[in-house]
Amino acid sequence: MIEFVLNGRTEKVDQIDPNLSILEWLRTKMRLTGTKEGCASGDCGACTVITGTPGQQGNIRYEAINSCISLIGSLHGKELITVDAFRQEPGHPVQRAMMEQHGAQCGFCTPGIVMSLVALHANKEDTVPDDHRLLEALSGNLCRCTGYRPIIEAGRQALVQEWAPEAQHPAASLGRARDGGDEATIHQDSITLNSPEGPRYNAPVSLDELRTLRREFPESRLVAGSTDLALEITQQLKTLDHMISVERVEELKSCRQQGDELVIGAAATYQQFRAALSALWPAFDPMLERLGSLQIRNRGTLGGNIANASPIGDMPPPLMALGATLVLDGPDGERRLPLEDFFHGYKQTDLKPGEFVHSVRVPAPRANEQLHIYKVSKRLDDDISAVLGAFRLTVDNGVVADCRLAFGGMAATPARAPGAEAALKGQPWNNNSVTAAITALASDFSPLTDARASAGYRLQVAGNLLRRALLASTSSETLMVTDYA
Repeated sequence: MIEFVLNGRTEKVDQIDPNLSILEWLRTKMRLTGTKEGCASGDCGACTVITGTPGQQGNIRYEAINSCISLIGSLHGKELITVDAFRQEPGHPVQRAMMEQHGAQCGFCTPGIVMSLVALHANKEDTVPDDHRLLEALSGNLCRCTGYRPIIEAGRQALVQEWAPEAQHPAASLGRARDGGDEATIHQDSITLNSPEGPRYNAPVSLDELRTLRREFPESRLVAGSTDLALEITQQLKTLDHMISVERVEELKSCRQQGDELVIGAAATYQQFRAALSALWPAFDPMLERLGSLQIRNRGTLGGNIANASPIGDMPPPLMALGATLVLDGPDGERRLPLEDFFHGYKQTDLKPGEFVHSVRVPAPRANEQLHIYKVSKRLDDDISAVLGAFRLTVDNGVVADCRLAFGGMAATPARAPGAEAALKGQPWNNNSVTAAITALASDFSPLTDARASAGYRLQVAGNLLRRALLASTSSETLMVTDYA
């Protein structure tokens, strides 16, 4: 059984199919139809809701998420707020601003837009969010008819206004300080959801319990943020017989400095590790801002991005460029291996039966090291890479003492470019050596042509990104790493 708070009221759910998304449960079981389904893949934002997650210090972290790809079991111990909560007066400043600025027409996408802005409003602290944060909050919401200018104007208007609902308001918690007080109790118990039809969902709270479950059920599917796994349910119409959630295992959610390495737990979300990783290697920050939408980054995890073994996952190439170490765990205990050795082929990894990704160990920068990360996609926000290049360079007195070049989208797995690396090592960091490295890329990779890009385009772009790194590191004017093609 799971227990959570829905729009101010406690809900207990048992004997339900764990394949059910939050969106489907809201619309079909609770008849709360304000939340819409636009894509069922986490792309459009029409299904956006807000979850409140209690922290260890009693505070509550409010986040906008895609309810269409978030599973019902993930709600245990949390607060869920939907647009239906705002039927009750007083209206939220976002609602008034959307009307006054003419930010809605057909209204289908509007509930999700409202909830994204409400979440941003709830999280404002001492300073009012600027346009950058406003656009980031809206990056996962598509509007097909209104145009974005009035929506942005509505956000600017609403974010400077206060909201003070009465205690009985369904979303009253959003009007208080982020300290949850006595209500922010943390549910430390493990949970199991069973469907009368058979599917099962376990959510352990300790590593030992997770290891035991994986030993007993090695064919079970691991789930964290479900930003990819849920697509098997919503797009491929599969029923997953047994899922084991890792998002409640505290040991897998940490992000800490340990010696000269940053250790990031596999169940840490992008938003949770972004600040620490970007402080260590600043090139990650603009890339992470373009990894999915804010709703996706609030749920997606590092371990999920790696274990999914997609050739176009955004995190593996820069981590491979840094020489990151992957920690795997399972019934037989921990083992470590270089991340680049984890991928054996398309969707094939080094995971043994019952194993799971425990954490990733990222080395700190050394003298004269630099990291460049460039993502090329058809759309700036909330899009999948056609090519992602990550280059770690050690340049001493103008000579490339060492380098690691890694790409996504160029092979069946994320991969390094050994020929291009050899062409650069020991050579001056200049146009001639980079040209030689670009030529070597044709021997390193034979990319595919697909809907995102042709093979020829990928090869040309990969070389252009390497040349861009040269320009960025030698030009007196810093190039923007968020440019895209």
